[in-house]
Parts: sequence; structure tokens; C-alpha cells
Amino acid sequence: MITLRNASLRRGNRVLLDDVSLIIYAGQKVGITGANGTGKSSLFALLRGEIHTDSGDLDIPPRLTIAHVAQEIATLDRPAIDYVIDGDAELRDIEAQLELETDNGKLIAALYARYENCGGYTVRARVAQLLSGLGFAVPDHTRPVQSFSGGWRMRLNLAKALICRSDLLLLDEPTNHLDLDTVLWLEQWLLSYPGTLLLISHDRDFLDNVVDTIAHFEHRTITLYSGNYAQFERQRAERLALQQGSYEKQQREIAHMEDFVARFRAKASKARQAQSRLKALDRMTVIAAAHVDSPFQFSFREPAKYPSPLLRLDEADAGYNDVVVLKQIKLILEPGERLGILGRNGAGKSTLIKLLAGELSVLNGQRIEGQNLRIGYFAQHQLEQLNPAQNALQHIQQVDSQAATEQEMRSFLGGFGFVGDDALRLVAPFSGGEKARLVLALLAWQRPHLLLLDEPTNHLDLDMRDALTLALQEYQGAVVVVSHDRYLLRTLADRLVLVADGRVTAFDGDLEDYRVWLSQTQNASQNLAKPTPKTTSPTVDAKAQARLLTQQRRLLEKRLVEIEKQLSRLHEEKTVLETWLADAASYQPENTTRLKETVAKQAQVVEQLQQIEDQWLEVSEALAPA
Repeated sequence: MITLRNASLRRGNRVLLDDVSLIIYAGQKVGITGANGTGKSSLFALLRGEIHTDSGDLDIPPRLTIAHVAQEIATLDRPAIDYVIDGDAELRDIEAQLELETDNGKLIAALYARYENCGGYTVRARVAQLLSGLGFAVPDHTRPVQSFSGGWRMRLNLAKALICRSDLLLLDEPTNHLDLDTVLWLEQWLLSYPGTLLLISHDRDFLDNVVDTIAHFEHRTITLYSGNYAQFERQRAERLALQQGSYEKQQREIAHMEDFVARFRAKASKARQAQSRLKALDRMTVIAAAHVDSPFQFSFREPAKYPSPLLRLDEADAGYNDVVVLKQIKLILEPGERLGILGRNGAGKSTLIKLLAGELSVLNGQRIEGQNLRIGYFAQHQLEQLNPAQNALQHIQQVDSQAATEQEMRSFLGGFGFVGDDALRLVAPFSGGEKARLVLALLAWQRPHLLLLDEPTNHLDLDMRDALTLALQEYQGAVVVVSHDRYLLRTLADRLVLVADGRVTAFDGDLEDYRVWLSQTQNASQNLAKPTPKTTSPTVDAKAQARLLTQQRRLLEKRLVEIEKQLSRLHEEKTVLETWLADAASYQPENTTRLKETVAKQAQVVEQLQQIEDQWLEVSEALAPA
């Protein structure tokens, strides 16, 4: 149980929390919400002991193991799988002690017992599964950390936090560097996490599916709401409506008392009553007006005329250095189009977006633009292309071709949160969210016919995501979006396409169907059952389909027999090793070398057993009747 009692917290001259009290129970999954700068990340720093309350108390159980995602991007030559295993500090400590200890048989035995209890024999298999779930291909597991890009290194940091056997897990926007399929995997992993979870996120669906409590930061306090994010929104709306009603009633009472005092204060017969009302006003706890207004309100400026169609891909091949990634793409985009792109990590979603944007040339086929087509392209690399020595207003002035006044530009920027002098702040110290808002403002200002959005909600808070969703719904041009934000996809996309196996095909289903498809295709890399979505399945007659299924089943049955033989052999080998280790004589000084070799061999056999048993489960599930 974690308890805050009358806690106050300042950062510089700003008061983030003022006299806050709350209790978080063991096993609770808490979503942390609130505007940027309200103290969410500071709460995490407080729990980790990096900062302390200015007043009040924080009680945390002793020996609580806390895991969090490091924000530093490591540049190590260490293999990825070993870097992630480092997240289990106790396991690494045991391994270090075993390296040093060579003579004390009893201590060595005790250390190996602890090692087994910590899951040491299966840790590499567990980390491999974790890395695969986070989108790493098997060859990537042994690549050095420094060879990965910044986003992939952040995924390694996430894996390092997840492998830690923690009591409290702190996650601050963990989905920012993930694709939709990886978000869905992480969602399931967190549902099975046995400890206490504190999750800062601006992803509605992610919060809805993971947490059972919302802690909302607002007006220098934290309010707990039971339930997920959707339930929080309903409860908060009801509370604000009640607060607004109480506020209006109190304002009427105050006005009535003040009017009475003004009229009768000078009259001797009414002076006592006037004084009584003045004291009542002093004692009254003033109810604040309820405010739920978003700081963001904007729209995409419309061009005078739309070409039709806007853009057409005709049997187009796309790729890099003559290597084809996507082939024979057929796609027509008309004004008003709302297209969502789905696909596993690495399938080619960003390649498709770059081809549409014209950043990639077609290798074969045609890419045909409508006359005078203007494309607004949002991608993460564009955030870093902003000029750090310029302010938001100067960026708008550089792209303006309509000779708008400075006041018009500043009013427009105000809708994106750059109000007053914020429009004159240099970009250099901008947060990721501020940079994303500025790039969106630049796109909106240029009157695009077609918007191409590659993960546009990364770094945006909930208020800005809502404003973006509303602006896109009102926009008359075409929108193509890749996003892990299911709320944005669900409320925006009229149709979905799937990027898979080098093809771009219509996806006949919704996001829940896509979750099912991901689950069904999860074993594809092991060459087991390979179900494909109905939209990409070739048309075959019933007899041919039956023959194909029979052949697949026979191959699976043959594979199952081979796996069971391997399991039998490994279990026999494990029994022999454990029998020797159970003998007290094995721990005599003269057997030290053989002891270490036997324990190492046992660890190897246990790891092999884990992997083979996983394969047995996968094949058995594939053979199970539907």
C-alpha cells in the first residue's frame, strides 16, 4: 500500500500538488491522467526517491522493488538480450556471486537454488519472448544495443523494465514508440502483471483495457475515480455538472447577501443583520466554477479547389535501392477519403506513406498526382527538422503564401496552444508534444488537399488528441493515417487497408477483427498454421481447400511426434543431472569443477525444455479443433 498524506510538492516556484492525500493498494492498476505540467511525471520521481515532498508524508512499503523505463538511450556494445536481462538486478547479482565463488559447495548450492527461484534457467527464453512481443526479429536479439535507432532502444528500455520482477511498475507513455500490434501485445502483458501498476498514458483505449482506477491531476490535487477511462469521463462530467450547479447557487446566495449588506448596512435597525451576513460571507467556502474547456481549438484551412482524384497508385512497386518491399499497389484517393493503414511492425506501412507522400519513387507501375496537389505529411522525423533557432511564428511566416497578417498567424497558432508570448518562444527547448503541435499547425496552415499522418498522436495529450480528431472529422480533404491510437482510427477511418506479405489489400473488418488476425498469424515465423485475413485469401474450391488443410495437418502431426521425442530425451537427461545434484557427495571440494559443469548443463537443458514445450503448445493449439 502506497500512501500520500497531506503532501505538497513544488518544482521551482510552481506548486504542483497542494495538501494531497490518497492511497494506492497492492495489485491496483492506476491510470494517471491530466494536462501536461500538472505533476504526473513528478509523482513518479517522488516514488523513485529522486525528489521529496515539500510537506506531508509519503509512505512506501520497505523493500519494494520498483521498475520504470529509463529515458536515457543506451549506446552500448552489449547484445540486446543481455541488456534486457540486466533489468533483473537480483539475478545478475546471483550470477556475479557464482562467478566469484569456487570452493564453498554449500554456498554454491544455495546460490543455484536462488537462481532457480528467480527463473534464471528460463530467463533467456522469457526475454526472447518479450523481445519478439515488442517487435524485435530473432536475429535482432543478439545485435548490439548501439546498432538500434533511438525508438528501438526505448523499446529495449521498456523490455528491461518488464523483465524486472517488480512489485511496482511505473510506465510513462509506454506506447509512444510502439506500433498498433505491439500496443495490443503490451496491453495483454500488463493485464497479467501481478504487481501494482501506475500508467501515464494519453491513449483512451489503452487505459480503458488495462486500468481499474484513474488518478486525475487537476488544480494542484489528485482525484481518484474507480473504473477505466470511459467510466472516469462519465463520473467527472457528473461531478463537474454538480459542481457547476452548486457554484451557480452559491453565486446567487452571495449576490443576495452582498445586496442586503449594501442596502441596509447604514441603517441602525438592520446593522446587526448586515454584519451577520458579512460574517457568513467570510466563513463561506467558495465553490469554483467548473471548467472543462480545451486549450486547443483549430481547423485545417481548406483549399479553393480539390482535384479529383487526388492521387492514384496503379500497379505500383515500392522499396529501397531496387529492393521491392510492396508490390502491385492499386489505390485511388478522392476528396473526403478516410483511410486507416494496418499491418504488423516492419510490414511496410511507413513505406506506403512515403510512396504516397512522394518521398519514395515507384520502382515499377505509376504514381499519378492530381493537378496542383498539395500534400500535408506528418512523420516523426519532421519534428527534428524544425529550426531550433526560430520560434513558432517565424515557422508559419516561412510557409505562408497568402500574405496573412501577423495577428492572423498568432490567432491561428493560439488554437494549437501557442498563446501570447508562447508563439515567440524558440523551438530549441520545446517538448515532443510542443514540436508535434507546431508541425500540425504548419500542415493545417498550408491548405492541403491530402493529409498523410504517420503516428500523429505521439507526445500529444488527451485534449490535443480530441482537438485533432474533431479537426480531421471536419476536414474536407482526404486523410490517410497510420496510428497505434485506436480511438483515432475508430472515430476517423471509413475504411481500412492491410499491409502484409508485400501487398496492400482492403481489410474487411474492424479493429477487433484486426486483433483476432494478429493473434491468428502470431505463429507464422515458426512455419506452423498460417491463417490469413479473409480479404487476402486466394479463391480456391472446397476440395482444394480441404486437401490443403489435410496436408497442413499431417505436417503438424509429424512435427508434434518429433517434438515429443525431443521432450522425452530432455526429461531423461534432466532427471540424470538432478539425481547427481541431489547427492550430498556432489558438493565435496573435489567435485567443484564437475558441480559447476553439471549445474550449467542443467540450466541449458531447462532452457531447451522451455523452448521445446512452447513449440509443443503451439503445435497442439494449431491441431486443436476450432
